Amino acid sequence: MSTTAVNVASRFAPDLKDSTNPSRKFRDKLFLSGLWIATLVGVLTLFFLVLSTLLKGYTRINLGLITGFPSPFPEDAGIQSAIFGSLWVVVTSGVVSLFIALCSAIYLEEFANKKSRFNRLVTLNIQTLAGVPSIVFGILGLAFVARGWLGWGFTVGTASAVLTLLVLPVMIVSAREALKAVPSSLREGAYALGATRWQTVSKQVLPSAIPGIATGSILGVSRALGESAPLILLGALAYVSSNPSGYTSDYTVLPLIIMKYAQEAQEEFRAVGAAAIIVLLLLLVGLNLLAIVIRDRSRKSW
Repeated sequence: MSTTAVNVASRFAPDLKDSTNPSRKFRDKLFLSGLWIATLVGVLTLFFLVLSTLLKGYTRINLGLITGFPSPFPEDAGIQSAIFGSLWVVVTSGVVSLFIALCSAIYLEEFANKKSRFNRLVTLNIQTLAGVPSIVFGILGLAFVARGWLGWGFTVGTASAVLTLLVLPVMIVSAREALKAVPSSLREGAYALGATRWQTVSKQVLPSAIPGIATGSILGVSRALGESAPLILLGALAYVSSNPSGYTSDYTVLPLIIMKYAQEAQEEFRAVGAAAIIVLLLLLVGLNLLAIVIRDRSRKSW
């Protein structure tokens, strides 16, 4: 045995000896038990919350809930305007965010000089914005988009712009990670065959990164669908008796109408709110299942 091997073995010998120590085994089991207990508590809490919502709202799951508009009378209350308002805001912000995030990720990961101080500063700011609370984006949107520099008012366009800024950093980070996960051998093989950098990115790297990009984008859209805090600041109304007809229309969204119904004193309104929660959960579950399907069908093994 060489001297190097002996030195490596002697270095790890205390750790191997300590792993057989009874006190070490007890600490490992205690830590593992704590993890299982924490996971079980979280899962059971979520289960009981969903179960109580289902029991309270299943009686109001009908066609009238989907086709009706918000009303001061619980028997006539519906969520059609909230569904269409959410679709207007979320689809617009999702499409715009995906385009900008994809272009930014491709430039930063494939073309930009990673050693440049400017590019490192941009990357740091993107990662920081990904963790900023959503209410901060609502305050900025109120100051600069709704009332300030742009002056768009409390409209669908304002909400779409602010939610675009909210999910954009998350999409950029996920798209960059997906591009980074593509093996460098694909790029080197394309260059060896005479392909340009853009041909390599568009024909090899980008198609291989679709699973990660799609998953991150759908998760970002799911976050936008469940946001209510910034939209409250941006003038989302609780009772809107018509669907949005454009980006200058008044609007409401599902999280806001759920909160409004849940605050009512009448138990019938709370049942409508619980039914709206079920609809929102179904939309979120559907988006996450779509992300799983896209990821599995587009997955490649290297």
